Amino acid sequence: MDSAAVAPAPPKRGKLARTIAKVLNIRAAVGIVPDDAVRKRNAGDGRNSRPGFHRFEDASRITAEEKMKEKAAVEALMSRLFASVSSIKASYAQLQLAQCPYDGDEIRSADQLVISELTSLSELKQCYVKKQFDFSPEKAIILAEIQEQNCALKTYEITMKKLEIHTKLKDSEIDQLRAQLEECNKQNKRKQRKLNESGHLYVLDNVHPSGLNPSHFIAVLRHAVKSIRLFVRMMVGEMDSAGWDLSLAADAISPDVAYWKDNHQCFAFESFVCLEMFNGFQHCHYALQHQPFKDPKARTRRFYEKFNELKSASVKEYLATQPDSTFGKFCRAKYLTLIHPDLELSLCRDLTQRKLVKLGGFPETLFFASFAEMARRVWLLHCLAFSFDPQVAIFQIRPGARFSELYMESVTDEAFLEPEINPQAAFTVVPGFQIGKTVLQCQVYLAKK
Repeated sequence: MDSAAVAPAPPKRGKLARTIAKVLNIRAAVGIVPDDAVRKRNAGDGRNSRPGFHRFEDASRITAEEKMKEKAAVEALMSRLFASVSSIKASYAQLQLAQCPYDGDEIRSADQLVISELTSLSELKQCYVKKQFDFSPEKAIILAEIQEQNCALKTYEITMKKLEIHTKLKDSEIDQLRAQLEECNKQNKRKQRKLNESGHLYVLDNVHPSGLNPSHFIAVLRHAVKSIRLFVRMMVGEMDSAGWDLSLAADAISPDVAYWKDNHQCFAFESFVCLEMFNGFQHCHYALQHQPFKDPKARTRRFYEKFNELKSASVKEYLATQPDSTFGKFCRAKYLTLIHPDLELSLCRDLTQRKLVKLGGFPETLFFASFAEMARRVWLLHCLAFSFDPQVAIFQIRPGARFSELYMESVTDEAFLEPEINPQAAFTVVPGFQIGKTVLQCQVYLAKK
């Protein structure tokens, strides 16, 4: 079966093409046709042989032609009117563009164009009132259409220039805001560094080892925990900026934990840092292959001397002058254990810091400076713990253990708002300590049922 042929759709005509067609229709309507065609039409029409009928037909035809001419003239006038309005619109747009940034020559030029078009509008008004159409309708319509198209094009060009200027201004604002953000970040890091380095332990000035008591240890412990939390905040912020999925990372540290709030995931990172930093705390030299002290009094005296030596020292200057000291070795060992190569590669873009630490050096970066200050405070707590006789013991809670007010302190209050009689610990955030009969509770995160 033959398929039916589909006629192609007629092509769409532009506005100017439609105007030309309209002009041709006007020419035909008002009787502007070749003389030969008029004579042939009259010769073939027998009714023209009667004089009376001929005169009546001519009068009717003349009247109709005059009406059509008047209508064509009014249409031409309206076309010129709309073209003038478009010109005024384009001139006004040009005037606005010239005002910002200020351009005196362009403003005067646009002002003259507006005045000229307003004068043309006044003349068109007079033509309409007096019915004086001293122009060719066909030509006027085509010229008006061309003028309107040119004005529209000019308006579009001016709009594009405005958008370009607006885009440049927005780009400039973005650059300024980006610079302000960078400066704010620098200020925050400087303040963070000052906070990390502040907090001199005046409470332990001029204290003899025999005069040590739990309040002294509590002060140093708070000093260390504060530094740990500042470092964790910096590390998590860097991980977030590097595109890490913090939820997955927190779940990798403490799997299957339902958090009371989304921002509680930070406790998992704090738990991880504390676990690594306090690992080996119970050993005399943090398991750095040093000979143990045989005399307890010599041990307490020596560790208290180390404590006082590093208590007020700048960690940067201390590591620079004593890179092979026990603290220097402790700092390097903990950095290589705590900061995984994948994490360092993501945060620092390379493993330069790691290589430097392995070679016995210390990087001069804000990230390592924050870590080193945290390590100094944990080391001070360790030195103070071994300055007691008997030494301070450290402990942590197993996941799933029932909450005990004697040994545990919750880092959040949400668990106590639930009708749960025996909440359970999900993980230890900060380990606990025991000084003789005094128990310093470990900080735990309670599981959400």
